[in-house]
Amino acid sequence: MRRLAIGITCYPSIGGSGIVASQLGSELAKLGHKVHFISYEPPFRLDIAQPNIQFHQVEINQYQLFKYPDYTLPLAVKMVEVAQRHKLDILHVHYAVPHATAALLATHIAQTERQRTPHVVTTLHGTDITLLGRDPNLRPIIKYSIENSCGVTAVSESLRKETVQVLRTRKPIHVVHNFYRPMPPRRDRTEVRHSLRVADRDFLLIHMSNLRPVKRVPDVLHVLADTNDRRIKLLILAGGPFDEYRPLAKELGISNRLIVRNNVVDIENYINAADTGLYTSEKESFGMGVLETMSFGKPVIATGVGGVSEIVQDRRTGFLVKLGDIGAMARDILKLAADPELAKRMGDAARERAQQEFSAEKSVCRYIEYYCSILSSCKCRG
Repeated sequence: MRRLAIGITCYPSIGGSGIVASQLGSELAKLGHKVHFISYEPPFRLDIAQPNIQFHQVEINQYQLFKYPDYTLPLAVKMVEVAQRHKLDILHVHYAVPHATAALLATHIAQTERQRTPHVVTTLHGTDITLLGRDPNLRPIIKYSIENSCGVTAVSESLRKETVQVLRTRKPIHVVHNFYRPMPPRRDRTEVRHSLRVADRDFLLIHMSNLRPVKRVPDVLHVLADTNDRRIKLLILAGGPFDEYRPLAKELGISNRLIVRNNVVDIENYINAADTGLYTSEKESFGMGVLETMSFGKPVIATGVGGVSEIVQDRRTGFLVKLGDIGAMARDILKLAADPELAKRMGDAARERAQQEFSAEKSVCRYIEYYCSILSSCKCRG
């Protein structure tokens, strides 16, 4: 097939959507496609020096006339500029608002000026539906943006069903699961554990998230406290401020068993040093941290919500627990800590599942096939 010119817009901050968009762009570039990232700053894990990748910065002006700076309009203008200059075939936007909205405005401008118009593909990641989609002030524009995109994908079957239910849309939504290509650890497991002051005999839990309320960080801390075992420690790789949770950690008496690292890029070194993943979300459209943990052969203990249940196989690659069941999670941790053979067996199964079902090759191939189907069948752009 011919090489495509693809524009990608995502939130550049730490979070599953930005990570996946960056990895998708990187994988597409390796295959020879020209990839253009359009955002207000480079995505967190994107290597903009990689061949076939270009970054185009959106300038946000703060005019006194406007109470709040606007991003949607300058983003749309930058999309028009990049699409015309680089002859984009596809404009792949992650999140319906404001990215799909800006993309649709950009294509309308391009059509009006009889310029090259890319096909808009919108990927739904969760919050745009589970939270914003339920807001009556935003639901109409979200529904409009989805239904007027050339193609729409969701990162899990759970999210696809919720989108149809919340928006009552008849737009076909194609499921392409998130993926992860693990980087080989660059530091020895023992070295990393010693740097964290974790002994060889300790059992190290890992939790990676942006610490938003939906992640239920207090539950993570309560689970650690409920294990009541000084050998069990917890490493949190935080994509957001943790200070608000320190008083609770002190109250629970777990401060000396808790390690927090902020904005970590080399997550592979830390996951490799851990023994088990712990995730307590009340909602999770996919669960990128869960997949990343499994990719390194670690079993995962998680709430069986949303897309997580599409990743973790209960009692095979880890344990799925009811939301808020602190005691069950603590018991499962103690079970794994006491049985290294069980932990290894589950970890091996977790790695195998991640490699077979959520590999970069599999998901990127699905995206390319979807792009081609949109280019050949969608007549809404030209």
